[in-house]
Amino acid sequence: MTIAIVGASGAVGQELLRVLEQRQFPLTKLRLFGSSRSAGQTYLFRGEPHTVELLQHNDAFRGVDIAFASAGASVSREYADDITRFGAILIDNSSAFRMDEDVPLVVPEVNAQDALCRPRNIIANPNCTTIQMVVALQALERVSHIRRVHVATYQAASGAGAQAMAELETQYRQVLSGEPVTVKKFPHQLAYNVIPHVDVFTDNGYTKEEMKMYNETRKIMHSDILVSATCVRVPSLRAHSEAVWVETEQPIGVARAREAFEASAGCVVMDNPQQNEYPMPLYLSGQDPVYIGRIREDLTNPCGLNFWCVSDQIRKGAALNAVQIAEYLVERKK
Repeated sequence: MTIAIVGASGAVGQELLRVLEQRQFPLTKLRLFGSSRSAGQTYLFRGEPHTVELLQHNDAFRGVDIAFASAGASVSREYADDITRFGAILIDNSSAFRMDEDVPLVVPEVNAQDALCRPRNIIANPNCTTIQMVVALQALERVSHIRRVHVATYQAASGAGAQAMAELETQYRQVLSGEPVTVKKFPHQLAYNVIPHVDVFTDNGYTKEEMKMYNETRKIMHSDILVSATCVRVPSLRAHSEAVWVETEQPIGVARAREAFEASAGCVVMDNPQQNEYPMPLYLSGQDPVYIGRIREDLTNPCGLNFWCVSDQIRKGAALNAVQIAEYLVERKK
């Protein structure tokens, strides 16, 4: 099996290399692609050097079985036909195709079977904040249908890429040294601050990030669920956090909710407030699961539950989810 990674030098591309190696994905050949800035760079995979090829409009993807794309929506749209022309399955990490009716939007713990119907040979990876939320929501959906969700996200700098992480670290050093603060990747200084603004604003006052959580959740869960989100950038380096309020058709209660989370693939319950144990991004970066804590009944709604979840958005929110999709296809030889 030949696997390709488009955008191999980026944060997600590098994480894809790590995840493929750690999970011993059954590939026999790996090819890396990138822009003119990264072409020629070499990365080790399974102890062997692999050189990044220049992404071009040609027949370079002939013989590729699965291609992971993590180079942005514009690149994915431009090169999708080149990638899929000879039969490769494109698993795309950008927003380019997520809401296209003929492109499945897949989180394996929730709707893996959707990956089997792909008219354009494209499978979309959802937005990182949506992925971690629906993994948790699906556990409760199995107990009682979810009517609506309110969610506030606390998104790390890494959600904006490797350069954003570097900028946050630089800002902290500049503030402590009394130097002018560099602001390029965010609309304001992020160090010692929180910014209630992720992605661009739309006409209804919500950002595109917030609308992704609304639209993508409904598509993934095949549900009429209503989602209202406020997405906030916080000055942590890696792993996103979310405070989630859920209303179900029937009361679930804390005990049943905990059991549902514990029984669900991809979820780990970390909920012992008496011992100050709850998920925190500082300690969970680099981990695979969605960690869930602060599970409690909503004081305003008998059918309501509140919980807190944390997940590494570069792994489960991007690279790991994409590899899990590929694993599902390989297992079923589809």
